[in-house]
Amino acid sequence: MIPRSKDLLVRISFYWKPLFSGRYLIVTNIISSGGMLALGDCIQQGREKHRTPEKSWEWQRTGRMSAVGCSMGPFLHYWYQWLDKAYSGRVVKTVAKKVLIDQLVASPVLGAWYFIGMGIMEGRGWFRGCIEFKEKFWEFYKADWCVWPTAQMINFYFLPAKFRVLYVNTVTLGWDTYLSYLKHRENQQVDISGPDVQESSVPLPDVKPLDDKL
Repeated sequence: MIPRSKDLLVRISFYWKPLFSGRYLIVTNIISSGGMLALGDCIQQGREKHRTPEKSWEWQRTGRMSAVGCSMGPFLHYWYQWLDKAYSGRVVKTVAKKVLIDQLVASPVLGAWYFIGMGIMEGRGWFRGCIEFKEKFWEFYKADWCVWPTAQMINFYFLPAKFRVLYVNTVTLGWDTYLSYLKHRENQQVDISGPDVQESSVPLPDVKPLDDKL
């Protein structure tokens, strides 16, 4: 029984290893990025439907989340490759530098990517996506600092480079659920209409006929 189990593991390893090496690694990173963001949205929609049973499931919304997640895959792939080359080694000081750079550079970029990408996918345009990102940036960024420094310390200190994006995409299931909530919550409407010209509310002085003044 044990030899058969070992043979099965060898076969699985034979098909599994190419997914984390060479040209297939970027494909794995793209699929995992899109898949986990879609799964996070499914979890959030399940929570919303639990609170509001009459709410219908929005599969197009999940599809948009998946598409934006897939578009992030190549950036994450090459970003971590660059970090590992620029700051090689697992010394605590080096790992801390990588975490700090990741927080100061990659986090704001990916936040903007997410909101602008979703705005475009929803047909609202990149400009309205920028406004929404501006409105929600500090809430997003404060939550990001609460979650990612610790997660990235583990990533850079313990894991091989080829597993970085997969680890991030797996750990971020809760984070992706939060992103879906932040993007689609109904209790905060972003003003994206711009400064419209409104009628003046200042009352005009009464104008008396000229004959009354004479």
